[in-house]
Amino acid sequence: MTNLTHIRFKKPEEGYAPSDDSWLLANALEKENFQGKKCLDMGCGSGIQTAALLLGGAEHVTCVDINSSAIFVTQKMVQTYFPHAKVEYVEGNLFEHVKGKFDVMVFNPPYVPSDEMKWMEVDGGKEGREVIDKFMSQFPKHLKENGSCFLLVSSLNGIDDVQFRLQKRHLKSKVVAQLKLSFEELYILKITPE
Repeated sequence: MTNLTHIRFKKPEEGYAPSDDSWLLANALEKENFQGKKCLDMGCGSGIQTAALLLGGAEHVTCVDINSSAIFVTQKMVQTYFPHAKVEYVEGNLFEHVKGKFDVMVFNPPYVPSDEMKWMEVDGGKEGREVIDKFMSQFPKHLKENGSCFLLVSSLNGIDDVQFRLQKRHLKSKVVAQLKLSFEELYILKITPE
């Protein structure tokens, strides 16, 4: 049986190769059961989260990325390792071309604080929150009533404020994984409707 460590993930052009944050999120997903679930991998990048969802039994995965190379790389990975999987690919910025509701969403956003959005795969704008805040304002209407969203957040982004904003939207969040690095701590939030 394939597991994440057996899969060779390719870095998309102008994209992100799986790093500590990617593996933290993927390993958190490995502990979950997605049997029969309709899932969304926002910002699919190399396809590592798509692979984690499929390994967890996801019935259908929609992969979204603003970068066409990321869509291509993820598609090739799926064809190689999950040839019979039901996967759909959507090129676009966050939810602009996404239709329907999902049982599970995962997002490893660009979260590095930056004065300008130069590197779309890592730059998160002021406090690293520009993309995260947009995502948080949009995802609830695409989440099913009993659905869950796994969101990676850094200590550089102000996790307390992120959780407070989620609470104001009647969403519960709890930290299900974390990793201390030299200059930041990474958290995986599992977000569910109240």
